[in-house]
Amino acid sequence: MKFTPAKVNLFNLLKLPLAYFGGVRVQSITNKEVIVSIKHAWKNQNPFKSMFWAAQGMAAEMPTGVLVMKAIKDSGRNVSMLVTHQEADFYKKATGKITFSCTGGAEIRAAIDQSIETGEGQKVVLVSEGTNTDGIIVSKFQFHWSLRVKN
Repeated sequence: MKFTPAKVNLFNLLKLPLAYFGGVRVQSITNKEVIVSIKHAWKNQNPFKSMFWAAQGMAAEMPTGVLVMKAIKDSGRNVSMLVTHQEADFYKKATGKITFSCTGGAEIRAAIDQSIETGEGQKVVLVSEGTNTDGIIVSKFQFHWSLRVKN
């Protein structure tokens, strides 16, 4: 599969319907960065009229996962991927359109190369920052990915 926003969004509809119907949409994909958005709506809000933390978590994890999947595809190798740890900080109520971005493409590719060289699993920590339409950071997530080349 070529990694385009339209194809990943279709994949989400078919394989990750909770994210798709929650409003998570991939906006752009490069080797270095993926940008994803989610709009605050009744279906993803908490009782305090802002976006539920778990909806933000789905949107925050998406750019990290797409970057990992793209790097794996580009490597031409069979690589296992797993989130082993996650942390989050919340700074402001998430309302309106929130955009999450991750710029860890180079780190992912280096971890895959290291796993190819050593045959051992590698860990990479990817940060996904959520900003509102005013450019203010509302939340920041860290996802610890384990990557290991299979023989």
